[in-house]
Amino acid sequence: MNILIFSWRGPGHPHAGGAEQSSHEHAAGWHKAGHNVTLFTSFFQGAKKKEDVDGIHVIRRGGQIFQVHLHAMFWYLFSSHPKFDIVVDEVHGIPFFTPFFVRVRKLVFIHEVAKEVWRLNPWPRPFNLVPALIGTFLEPLIFKLIYRNVPFMTVSQSTKKDLIEWDIPEESITVIHNGFSNKFPLREINKESKKTVIYLGALSKDKGIEEALKVCKFLFRTEKNWQFWVVGKGEPNYLTYLKKQAEKFGIEKAVKFFGFVNEREKYNLLSRAHILLNPSTREGWGLVVIEAASVGTPTIAYNVAGLRDSVKDGKTGLLSLPNPEDCAEIIINLFSDKKLYDLLQKNCFKWSDKFSWEKSSKQSLNLIERLGEKKD
Repeated sequence: MNILIFSWRGPGHPHAGGAEQSSHEHAAGWHKAGHNVTLFTSFFQGAKKKEDVDGIHVIRRGGQIFQVHLHAMFWYLFSSHPKFDIVVDEVHGIPFFTPFFVRVRKLVFIHEVAKEVWRLNPWPRPFNLVPALIGTFLEPLIFKLIYRNVPFMTVSQSTKKDLIEWDIPEESITVIHNGFSNKFPLREINKESKKTVIYLGALSKDKGIEEALKVCKFLFRTEKNWQFWVVGKGEPNYLTYLKKQAEKFGIEKAVKFFGFVNEREKYNLLSRAHILLNPSTREGWGLVVIEAASVGTPTIAYNVAGLRDSVKDGKTGLLSLPNPEDCAEIIINLFSDKKLYDLLQKNCFKWSDKFSWEKSSKQSLNLIERLGEKKD
């Protein structure tokens, strides 16, 4: 089959994250199975407008916000391209509205609905009210009115539940968990001598970095022999703000900002830390949780959509109320309970073994091929 994917970010994009990695792994699996896959995505400085990546034909047009969506529609309607059998509409807050202009089989791929994330947008005041109000109002209407008759693929039961609440039929939703790949497995797990908490991910408000610093503020009141590692990239101005917050909380000496690190260093840091802290507002799944589990590092996370799926509460990690003080108390208690920590660590290894991109892409391949056999 000829498969087309519309996505706001693609391979190499400076802001690409777990969702983009997931999309690429699925697409690579479809290509490996013999299908032709084209990805239409946004352009970024230094990128090629056309290239093949792992057998996937990548086309880049426009910026990631709004522009790529318009370019996608005009390219599909008016440019020369192969006849596609299936079009995948990847939703990250803003969908590509394929039901309006695509007449072949469609599949929506979504990690999470945005909901409260709309109000955590980085736009300056008062402009931040625009997406906060419009996005919150329109998002459920778009799903209810435009996408109700389109099949969905998502990564967690949490997102499936949200979609059902927005009138997407349960039988139209297929849950396929993200896989993961650790190309640098460690033979020995050596934890730091200091109690070490790590945050791994994009430095943005909705991903919880500000909440993480607040958690550490409460930690520092009782725990002196500890350190907090922040791994991930963010906008320079926001990074400066975060460092000032650390100073304001009196924890700047305990916090180290690593910035972006390569895969080998990522797993090295995860393996040396005692706890992964993930106080995100919401997730589709939480890929970093599984990555941490693979090197024996349990996760303490807020009990929110997505994270309650990837963290097995009391087995591979612990879930807290979505507030910093409760989260800090759970971390302190875990540091003092070696028996529980050892149990969580043991279960982490078993939990991570259940996931692989090979397994996930085979499941999505079955879904794609079943859709391809159906007649409109």
